[in-house]
Parts: sequence; C-alpha cells; structure tokens
Amino acid sequence: MNNPELYMQRALDLARRGLGQVSPNPMVGAVLVHNDRIIGEGWHKQFGGPHAEVHALQEADIPADSTLYVSLEPCNHHGKTPPCTDLIIRSGIRKVVIGCGDPHPLVNGSGEAKLKAAGIQVVTNVLRAEAEELNKRFFTSIQKHRPYIILKWAETADGFIARKNFESKWISCEISRQLVHQWRAEEDAILIGSRTALMDNPLLTVRDWSGKQPVRILLDKNLGVPQTHNVFNNESKTLIYNLVKNEHQGMTDWIKCEEDNFLSAVLMDLNQRKIQSLIVEGGSKTLQDFIHQNYWDEARVFTAEKTFQEGIKAPTIQASPLYEQASGSDTLRTYRNFNSAKLPD
Repeated sequence: MNNPELYMQRALDLARRGLGQVSPNPMVGAVLVHNDRIIGEGWHKQFGGPHAEVHALQEADIPADSTLYVSLEPCNHHGKTPPCTDLIIRSGIRKVVIGCGDPHPLVNGSGEAKLKAAGIQVVTNVLRAEAEELNKRFFTSIQKHRPYIILKWAETADGFIARKNFESKWISCEISRQLVHQWRAEEDAILIGSRTALMDNPLLTVRDWSGKQPVRILLDKNLGVPQTHNVFNNESKTLIYNLVKNEHQGMTDWIKCEEDNFLSAVLMDLNQRKIQSLIVEGGSKTLQDFIHQNYWDEARVFTAEKTFQEGIKAPTIQASPLYEQASGSDTLRTYRNFNSAKLPD
C-alpha cells in the first residue's frame, strides 16, 4: 500500500492525545510500520515522560526495513529524556518519515541531520501543514516569544457582551459553557481583567470537564480586586499583574510591571514562565486591548439567541470566521489571525 500520508495521519491523531498534558513540550506521535502493518506506535503522554518514539520503538526485535513515521522532527539534545535520534539509530531502522521540522533552537534541523549522517533515509514535510497546525502553541512560543493567545467571548444576537451594569453571566447556553471548560483543561492559562473579576467574581477553574486546572491570570493594575474574591482561592495558581508590587503568598504571585507596554510585559513574563497558551476571557475592554495590539492568534465567539437591546458592545474583529458551527442553541464562530504580533527576541 505504501501510503505515507495515512501513517502520518495516524501519528498526528496519536499526538493530539497529549493536548493539555505535555506543555511546554510539543505534542508528538510516532508509528512504526513494517510490510504495511503497524508494529508499534505511541505518543508523548505527559511532560517529563518518555517521548513518542520511545513508545513506538518498544518492540524487542525491529526489522531493519521498518519505517518510523513521526509527526515532529526527533530531538537531538538531552532534556528531561535522552535524545530520540540516538534511540532511532540504535534501533537499526533505515527510514524515518517526518511531518515537520522542530523550530526549537536545540533541534531546528539537527535531528534530521544526525539521522542522515547515520545512513538513515529521511523523508520530510509529509502532512506538514497539519503537523504545524497541531503544534501551533509550541511554534508560537518559540517564533513569537509569547503564548498562543485565544480570545473567547459570548455575545447576544444584537451584539452585546454584557448589560449596562457590566453583568455578563449566562449569555451562552449550557452546552457552550461546558465546551469552555473543556478548552480551559486544554490550555495552560486563562486571563481576565479587574472589572470582570469584580463584576462576575469567576472561579476560572475546570468544573464541567475533567482535566488539569489552568493558571489563572488577573490584570489588576491598581490592585482593586479584594483577596476575598474567588480568583484568590487555592484551587489553582494565580498570577496578578499590577503596577504596585512583587509578592508571593501561597498559590498567588503578584508581578509588578511598568505601565508603558504593560500588556507586552505580561506576555513576555508568561513566556519566561513557559506558559505556551492563553485563553482571554475578559470583558470588552481587555479583549479589545489584545485585538488593538494584535496580540491574538485565534478567537472563539459564541452568539446566543437572546438579546439585551442595550449594554456593553462586544469586541470587533476585522476578519471573516474560519468556520462556524452550532453549539447547542448558540452559534460558535472561530477566527484565526495568521499575522499576529511577535515580541522582541
């Protein structure tokens, strides 16, 4: 049959199982094939654990004419685990098919070069677009020096994100709210501004889904949100970006930033903390700040059937949705920004 796209698609499907579990590492899947039959496969299951290639190459006696399909260029450096290139070379296989290259400075072509130097045939860029899309969070953190940023909001059919008093709970339906909890479990962090914290007092935790809790991020320049609010409980780590102080207390860190380029400073600090992905669930002003400064990569917008007649207008994006779908009684539109801003090296 000899269908490299078929086996690479299997590797990508396996890799996707690591979503929300392996950050700041990339998601990687690997499939070992001999005589058009899969004889081993695996994926990177959790940060610090064995890589996909390790799981796929567990066969005791691997035929030399086997082919390894791996969704991302194998690593060639010592991290929490040894280099996968060494393992592949020791296995004796003579062909490796790679989905896309790894832009990490410690890899970036060196994995492919080492395999070739060992006499292994290397085929690259099989389902490259799909492989790069899978690791958009990882690629953004390396190439743009900040997290992959997902804007999320719900708006009424007449275009409002909140009532006149800024109250905004339960615009979207129950199914949409559950989907948001799934998203929270898949990403590293979730961010709101001080007004949303004061008006809605959200928990910002995963409750209607199973998975890890995201890091909670609050933009509170003048520290106006009382520590009795939910964001200060011990259910998850919380970072408070402000203009006043640096402090650590239990599960909460206060990080002082300069007012000039405040948002850029926040994103730079998050990148240094190896937070690769961020959901912004703030109010209209916070969301519009990200849009205005071009710090967004994806926007997920629920439009409900209900109307407010008046209130706080929803943010606006000068783009057409990439796709739309039903979410219970709501419509979910997804936008992508392929020219988003990067931070300095």
